[in-house]
Amino acid sequence: MTPVIVPGWRNSGAGHWQTLWAQQLPRAVRVEQDDWLWPQREAWVTRIADTLRAQQGPIVLVAHSLGCIAAAHLPPESSACVLAALLVAPADPERRGPLADFAPVPYHRLPYPSILVASDNDPFCPLRLAGAYARAWGSELVRLPGAGHINTASGHGDWPLGLKLLNSLAAIDGPVTAP
Repeated sequence: MTPVIVPGWRNSGAGHWQTLWAQQLPRAVRVEQDDWLWPQREAWVTRIADTLRAQQGPIVLVAHSLGCIAAAHLPPESSACVLAALLVAPADPERRGPLADFAPVPYHRLPYPSILVASDNDPFCPLRLAGAYARAWGSELVRLPGAGHINTASGHGDWPLGLKLLNSLAAIDGPVTAP
């Protein structure tokens, strides 16, 4: 199982759970974008698709914020190798100017099992909208009270709960890391 980490707008800096996981998880691969500040949907989706194509064996996507929306835009042929996805704190590109190229957000069922984790006080995506994404994408919704944007600013470093959720998705192919 290969965890493919898909950061969101402005990347995931030092101390962010995605950065820590990229360093700690065996076989983890991190998607790197050319422009983290002014994201363009076509470029971001292409980079994710290219990263997926370069992996061997089944993949579990680990996306945060705008990375969730970019993953939802992947064409079916790029998603074929994805076994499951952990989608954390999705963005709302319709309310943030620099993310507008990612609107409209796809509202179709994802072709793999997924868990969408959202907070009731995320400043970048209301829980109601995250719930609508989860329903449309066929994702299990995990609500976290008072967790903000589930990033470094909200106190989520290693984020052990996230690793448990990731391992629950990867259980089909064996755990990504020791529970």
